[in-house]
Amino acid sequence: METPNRQQRVGRAGEEQAALYLQQQGCTVIARNFRTRHGEIDLIVRDQGVLVFVEIKTCSSDAFGRPESWVTPLKQRRIAGAALTWIHLHHCEGQDCRFDVIAIDLRRPEGGLQHIRNAFWMPDMEGRF
Repeated sequence: METPNRQQRVGRAGEEQAALYLQQQGCTVIARNFRTRHGEIDLIVRDQGVLVFVEIKTCSSDAFGRPESWVTPLKQRRIAGAALTWIHLHHCEGQDCRFDVIAIDLRRPEGGLQHIRNAFWMPDMEGRF
């Protein structure tokens, strides 16, 4: 088994913190690190009947700007493509869903967690959920 590098350890720490936070908010974690040819979804949770696809960005320095800014339009399209695959595989068509981003700054007290609900939507996918 390969030893994770620093970036992978930071990412995993952020994912764990985000999952714990979401569970404390009453969400149920359904899946972690769902990968397809389209991209990856860090967490899939259910929040009061809404299917939520969560992108988690974690930083330990300010070298690359704020972590939420890393969810570019290209990254959004990849997440949405992976979400469509998950929806079809699990027969969740017609289910209410949303895309959230959780940004974590490990330098700040308590991880500096920022939860951005409905962070983006893919208008070209309207009606496909």
